[in-house]
Amino acid sequence: MKKSYTLLLWFMSSMLGIAQEVNYSEHIAPIIYEHCTNCHRTGEIGPMPFTNYEEVSAWGGMIEYVTDIRYMPPWKADPSYSNFLGETYLKNEEIQLIKDWVAAGMPQGDPALEPDVPVFPLGSQVGEPDVILSFAQAFEHYGGNEDQYRVFVLPTGFTEDKEIATVELRPGNTKIVHHALFSYDLTGEAQQLDAEDPGYGYDGFGGFGVQGTFTRQLPGYVPGQKPRLYPEGTGQMIPAGADLLVQMHYAPVPFPEIDSSTINIFFKEEPVQRYVQNHIMLPFFGTLENGPFIMPPNEVKTFHGIWEVEEDISLISIAPHMHLLGQSWEVFAVSPIGDTTNLIRINEWDFNWQGGFHFDRFIVLAAGTQVHAFATYDNTENNPFNPSSPPQMVSWGEKTTDEMYYLPFAYVPYMEGDEDVIFEDDVISSTASEVFLVHAEDKLYPVFPNPSSHQIIAGFSLQTGAKIDLEIRDMQGKIVKTIAKQAFYLPGQHKIEINLPELSNGIYVLSLKSKRFAKTEKFVLNH
Repeated sequence: MKKSYTLLLWFMSSMLGIAQEVNYSEHIAPIIYEHCTNCHRTGEIGPMPFTNYEEVSAWGGMIEYVTDIRYMPPWKADPSYSNFLGETYLKNEEIQLIKDWVAAGMPQGDPALEPDVPVFPLGSQVGEPDVILSFAQAFEHYGGNEDQYRVFVLPTGFTEDKEIATVELRPGNTKIVHHALFSYDLTGEAQQLDAEDPGYGYDGFGGFGVQGTFTRQLPGYVPGQKPRLYPEGTGQMIPAGADLLVQMHYAPVPFPEIDSSTINIFFKEEPVQRYVQNHIMLPFFGTLENGPFIMPPNEVKTFHGIWEVEEDISLISIAPHMHLLGQSWEVFAVSPIGDTTNLIRINEWDFNWQGGFHFDRFIVLAAGTQVHAFATYDNTENNPFNPSSPPQMVSWGEKTTDEMYYLPFAYVPYMEGDEDVIFEDDVISSTASEVFLVHAEDKLYPVFPNPSSHQIIAGFSLQTGAKIDLEIRDMQGKIVKTIAKQAFYLPGQHKIEINLPELSNGIYVLSLKSKRFAKTEKFVLNH
């Protein structure tokens, strides 16, 4: 018995020693700075900054929770299926380090051993732009909880053709800028449409309103996504005298909001040998094997589309897109001799997190290769994100309540040796994330700190704006404190500090309710 007791003490001491060894400076800071700080810093999409020990430790409990359930850092592509640049998912051992650090009381360790915070350019996620184009005036989105698509015409003033490495939007109002598409016009037709509309810009639901612009699309914008520079020797062109077209999708918000955005343009430093081309798989023109693209209520449907490649090409990126009924994607290519190449698989589609995925090498597809794309949608009451209750008939459309089967590919014509080209992150760009936040998830995060002596932090996020009740109840279900009653909060993440000097020691329940959900978290109060 004595021997067993001694062995137990040794084991507990060893485990305690391991936990005590985990500290911020040596173990946690490298994880945070590599995977989180790109978005969690002033001026970017993250709702709170993670640039030093104080900022990170203040949210340690929540960081442990969201990394343990793999909600953060966001990465939806299945890494066992295919690989991309900028993969942000954490390894199991990194998640365990965070858990051990929080369990140990979040020690800082020796600050001298902490790595330097990454240096990010100001006013850009890429670097110093060659050209900055700005809105000529502010635009007012009419609100009313309605989507709005608006095209703005920005003269480039280019006196010669310019080869482009990438384009970057810097939104003036991140609350309403849902995404943006870029193209250009040489005909003056877009300027005419602008002149005929009494407001700034012109309505652009469904496109740019100018023929041929979709085939001339430049890299688009989505919140939180860092633009990538095209690989060496590849790029796009904006011709001399062209007008840059910016199709802005403004998200539904209850009240009018003002936006005035800027666009950074980056030129290629070396000559372009191959111009990037785009192919978009849409559920029309014979693409679907089992169309039409219609989803009756109370059905789960998988649509199968096929794109037959007409020439030898080398893929650069892929960007699956669907809306709230979306469940999963699987895309693969079958060569003329029957070889299969996995392109992307997203097992659990999340409308909150999506974006462009850049392959870590050229994906060579021979002429005659068939690309198969399977997309599954759930239009039943079992889908908690279904925008209609009861479910309604849904088909193609650009509104959030409509659906999409939209699958863009960026590629260049094949060149001998592409099979051996492997991209490095620092060759194309250095980024911690290639996905983006569209709307936050409806979620109540664990109470922090827990146990608490006198104050707690209530963290929650909302997918869409909602009136909420935030209350504290005792273990008998009695409301002992009301923090918010039918208070309206915008989409996104929120943090509320709650002082509790009037409550006695014990176990309590934090309750968050709206018309569409109810969530609770227990915590211990110990003055």
